[in-house]
Amino acid sequence: MRFKYSDEELDVDDALVRIRGLNVEFDGHGAVRGIDLDIRPGECLALVGESGSGKSVTAHSILQLLPRHVTHTTGSIVFQGEELIGASPKRLQQIRGDRIAMIFQEPMTSLNPLYTIERQLAETLTLHKGISGAAARRRVLELLERVGIQHAERRLTAYPHQLSGGQRQRVMIAMALACEPLLLIADEPTTALDVTVQRRILALLKRLQQTTGMALLLISHDLNVVRTIAQRVAVMRAGSIVETADRETLFAAPAHPYTRQLLAAEPDGRAVPTPAREPLLEVDDLRVWFAQGGWLRRRAPIKAVDGVQLRLQRGKTLGIVGESGSGKSTLGQAILRLIDSNGSIRYAGQALDRLTGKALQPWRKKLQIVFQDPYGSLSPRMSVQQILEEGLRVHTSLDARQREAQVVEVLREVGLDPDMRHRFPHEFSGGQRQRVAIARALVLEPELILLDEPTSALDRTVQKQVIALLKSLQARHGFTYLFISHDLAVVRALAHDLVVIKNGVVVEAGATEQLFESPRHPYTHELLVASLIESDNLNTQ
Repeated sequence: MRFKYSDEELDVDDALVRIRGLNVEFDGHGAVRGIDLDIRPGECLALVGESGSGKSVTAHSILQLLPRHVTHTTGSIVFQGEELIGASPKRLQQIRGDRIAMIFQEPMTSLNPLYTIERQLAETLTLHKGISGAAARRRVLELLERVGIQHAERRLTAYPHQLSGGQRQRVMIAMALACEPLLLIADEPTTALDVTVQRRILALLKRLQQTTGMALLLISHDLNVVRTIAQRVAVMRAGSIVETADRETLFAAPAHPYTRQLLAAEPDGRAVPTPAREPLLEVDDLRVWFAQGGWLRRRAPIKAVDGVQLRLQRGKTLGIVGESGSGKSTLGQAILRLIDSNGSIRYAGQALDRLTGKALQPWRKKLQIVFQDPYGSLSPRMSVQQILEEGLRVHTSLDARQREAQVVEVLREVGLDPDMRHRFPHEFSGGQRQRVAIARALVLEPELILLDEPTSALDRTVQKQVIALLKSLQARHGFTYLFISHDLAVVRALAHDLVVIKNGVVVEAGATEQLFESPRHPYTHELLVASLIESDNLNTQ
């Protein structure tokens, strides 16, 4: 049975999914407490809240994906009149991927790196529909074309690592749609994507929902995304639903204080005013080209960074923005001499591009980096104390007591309790882990810090806290930041100047406010438009 989607009319007599009194405990600790929730046929319901609020646990409970040996689930989850809690593994396997499908947050870890795109999509069709061979291939092609994969036939033999982030997410959507599910659960489907790709994925989801009539449960912490696509919104905090309302009511007149807090969590303010100073970093004609093919079949090189020029004054922040694959991170790594490049890199008058090996080591202390994913960049086998003092062991002659004192001081600086220094990364929230990563960069008292998408994986409320922290640190200590991001709201709140990069080339540069108020290049204008996602605009995609 299919229910046609309509903003004006929904079948509300019978819920497709009816959740009553749902409780989920992990090792005796409650993750979800007494959830009551209905998902109606053909509607888009958004479940929003900060990390740890219970959103994903609730979504995973519907498909009974939580590990049974460490979780205890009680209550009722009824799908089309059938109770899912306590259902047999065989019955759940029949439902998963067929009548209820799921898109996960990170497609690179959800797709099998050893299988081609065709094999992964065909596997779902064979398992649930008994389709194989040429018929499966035709259906896979149809699905890839439906989700907007260009040159779909060429992509059949591609592996996940050969696709961009946006393409991988489209493949995940195609896989989820393969069996025409009645319910699609999308768990943070656009979090790691840049604004233009995010806009296209949201437009795709909305169009597919309209044409298939499926219900969509959207899990998100980004209220811009929710405003774009949802019809109803349920707000979660600490495992409980604190407010449920239709989209217009919730955004116009939120009833719960926590909902109002989420709506006010957009990064705001502007960069810390700083007088003009001497250039600390000067980059000219910087090039990073990657060779393709072997010596027998040499092809034109990939020009990841091509002739970039930039200037960064001491004590200021230079933002570098662009889509995924534009060359932002490659440029940052080349500037810090983490990868080979050609061109001139001068730091405080010193030609870094001419230094190699041990000659670079004294400069490493002055140039530090904070990566996008603090969970991946912090060793899970080391305590915070060990992580933070590692650089002190290499770059200083401090004894153990002095190193510990330095660690205590820097943890206070980033707003963490020093008593937490003996814990391990998995014992912290995402925002706390990023504070640890910032502390690791700060403990060596650097002059310049490269921030490579440091807030993209964080909730808006945590983003706002991290940006406020970075601004206060810059005001107190005069740090110089090179800030790489695809989130223009975050960039505007922190950066004094801006460089816009596309396909490895700087297309526009200037003062941040000037570029926001009157962008000159069409690509800059496209990025700004995409960052202001509006529901009406998506209908034209």
